[in-house]
Amino acid sequence: MAKEKILVVEDEEDIQELIRYNLQKEGYRIVCVATGEAALKKVHFEKPDLLLLDLMLPGMDGLAVCKEMKASPATSGISVVMLTAKGEDVDVVTGLEVGADDYIAKPFSPRVLLARIRAIFRRQKRAADHAGDKTVVRRGEIELDPLRHRVTVKGKPVELTFTEFGILDLFLRRPGIVFERYQIVDVVRGEDYPVTDRSVDVHIVGMRKKLGSAGERIETIRGIGYRFRADEA
Repeated sequence: MAKEKILVVEDEEDIQELIRYNLQKEGYRIVCVATGEAALKKVHFEKPDLLLLDLMLPGMDGLAVCKEMKASPATSGISVVMLTAKGEDVDVVTGLEVGADDYIAKPFSPRVLLARIRAIFRRQKRAADHAGDKTVVRRGEIELDPLRHRVTVKGKPVELTFTEFGILDLFLRRPGIVFERYQIVDVVRGEDYPVTDRSVDVHIVGMRKKLGSAGERIETIRGIGYRFRADEA
């Protein structure tokens, strides 16, 4: 049976071929392009399950591609893994804020690349398997509907990334519980996901901004993690 389709956006031919070879060997269906403009065209035609997106591209860069994709309802649900050069910390944070799910620094091991991709697809499958068992949850001004993958605040829709949606779903269903960063990642991404404090914090900061005043209920517990304040109906 054919595996998931991956769109590789990489302008360096050697790296593009390395990725293609290793992923095709694992059974994934691979489509490659070399520019951001081509990626935005292909993503609608090919409907990939995941985008491997180099940040440093000629013309439209990877951050702009990710931002435009995540702003469109037709492509916002596609997972994005950024390929970055060392020293691009600011771009990594920005990429996570605009909706990327993960990043891999160059040079990278094909084994690490495969492990990250497998983790994302396992997470997608868990979400699909359990979506039918979940009901709409409401906490104060926030309403989350897992079947429609929709979040509203005061009745107005809020666009969250796949990861942000998973974290908010976790918080809303267990208000008042303090979650350590590794617990958040275990639930949302899988136990073998390589977590950093920064990546979790970036997702939380981005989610708070999008939720507006309702985001203030996501509290930082210094030295431990986060919780959703449960003092409202």
